Amino acid sequence: MRLRVYKRKVLLLALVVLVAACALWTGGRQRKAEAAVRETAATARPGPAVNESRADVPGSPGPDNRTLTYRALVYQLNFDQVVRNGLGSVPGTRAAAAAAAVGYDLVMVVQVHDRPEHLQLLVESLRRARGLQRLLLVFSHDLWSPRINRIVDGVDFCSVLQIFFPFSLQLYPGEFPGHDPRDCPRDVGRPAAVQMGCNNAQYPDSFGHYREAHFCQTKHHWWWKLHFVWDKVKALQDYKGLVLFIEEDHYLSPDFYHVLKAMWSLKTENCPDCDILSLGTYARVGDYGDKSNKVEVKTWRSTEHNMGMAMDRATYQKLIECTDAFCKYDDYNWDWTLQHLTVSCLPRYWKVMVCEAPRIFHSGDCGMHHKKACAPAVEISKIDKILSNNAQHLFPETMTISKVYPLGAITPHVKNGGWGDIRDHELCASYRRLQ
Repeated sequence: MRLRVYKRKVLLLALVVLVAACALWTGGRQRKAEAAVRETAATARPGPAVNESRADVPGSPGPDNRTLTYRALVYQLNFDQVVRNGLGSVPGTRAAAAAAAVGYDLVMVVQVHDRPEHLQLLVESLRRARGLQRLLLVFSHDLWSPRINRIVDGVDFCSVLQIFFPFSLQLYPGEFPGHDPRDCPRDVGRPAAVQMGCNNAQYPDSFGHYREAHFCQTKHHWWWKLHFVWDKVKALQDYKGLVLFIEEDHYLSPDFYHVLKAMWSLKTENCPDCDILSLGTYARVGDYGDKSNKVEVKTWRSTEHNMGMAMDRATYQKLIECTDAFCKYDDYNWDWTLQHLTVSCLPRYWKVMVCEAPRIFHSGDCGMHHKKACAPAVEISKIDKILSNNAQHLFPETMTISKVYPLGAITPHVKNGGWGDIRDHELCASYRRLQ
């Protein structure tokens, strides 16, 4: 009996040591990679300026040591898929992901670029939300940034996974899908481009312009992320719930999780053909009063329902069948491209269930489509005031459908262009095969 007890203690101790070693090994690998990035940064040669095309350049220089280090780091992290704060195991181990596969109530995916102020405010809003113990929070990055990583490291209230878009401008600064110096200047015009002999002379967009890498990256990242989360994240192989897609400049109410789960139940019971659940539109509602527990069902519209979109695997499967249509449509905006799919490729118009009183907010009109300076704290103070004034209306007991609108075609008013390059089409369509 004593021998059996002793053996059990030894086995438990060995298991603890193994788990600790695994955590230290994984953390050590990341720290070593970060150190290598810092060491090479000082000696790396600068890359070409963004969209500074030079047709007279005979060939692009190879990637420098820093870029190669970034690529190796991103590849390893996407392969390891270490879930921190995982359910049912010691935080920081790969066993956490496998143990938690069936335990997540919700998966939230945040597309992150380079706005740490917005991201910090988003994380603070999540920290104030209730009931996130069974949430898997996935941060999908297109930039390796120690400052952003520190913000993510501060998330201790739910399970966390970081993934990295492997074809970002940071990883390919002087070659496609970044900006190759031999690419055509945006406004050169096709006849001049052909005479110059630049790389993509035969592939301007619908308006005669040539690709701008920093605009193309966002659509690439969104489509890659969609595939990677649903098909390649090992912790979600058997997941049958919702995936909520948001961005770094979004902000959530304390009851968003409570409301989304209620909407999921409402969809199951009363709207099984709803394709998308949306936490709200951009319109601000000052008085939640009789709207707090109500949703509407209507045709999905990209300009209203692209924020806080949740879908299940069935919707995703229909969407990936439209890969060619998504990847070849000449619009650098992923949401306008989705709008095009609803009238050209998907089996029918998307039906969305959307909150009348928003549970998601946009924290500032700045970034890719806006030139003014970001001041997210000012916008958040306005949002917090709305939430504070309506605190008594949050966490409704049930959600009900207030109105069902007839479905109808909503066609994009115009292509925005910026996506005419055949290389973008082919890379975009390859994500289902690459990972």
